[in-house]
Amino acid sequence: MDRTDGFGVYLDRTLKKVQGTFLRAFAENDIDLTIEQWVILQRVHLQGKNASQAEISKSNFRNRATTSRVIRGLCKKGLLKKSRFRDDQKRYRLAMTSEGESLMSRALPIIEEIRSMSTLNIPENEFEIFLKVLDQIWENFDLYDSNEHSKKG
Repeated sequence: MDRTDGFGVYLDRTLKKVQGTFLRAFAENDIDLTIEQWVILQRVHLQGKNASQAEISKSNFRNRATTSRVIRGLCKKGLLKKSRFRDDQKRYRLAMTSEGESLMSRALPIIEEIRSMSTLNIPENEFEIFLKVLDQIWENFDLYDSNEHSKKG
């Protein structure tokens, strides 16, 4: 048996479980967010006053159109506001509204609890190895994709 047989099924199964757990916790706590919305809202929160749409797009592994659509939805919900940077009119600046900050303060403890629970019974060094393996798999697929595109071009 090939050691790579079915590892995608394990990744998919785990991802679905993780996303389902977060979505259920959101619903149980009256947090009206999708996973993608949460990721962007958290990135804006972490970047603070200098959050830019371009940087958010690069850091969430989604294309610009998808990121823009999700940001538009967050603006419609009143959680984010979008404006231009004063010194760079080409870039969009993202800021959390008071409603966004309030939602973040309600959601963050729930997120942190789930994240903490997710690593129970996994020694820190093993979790670090797990992250390195995921990064290497990402890089391997990125290399494969690059090679495939260069063959076609």
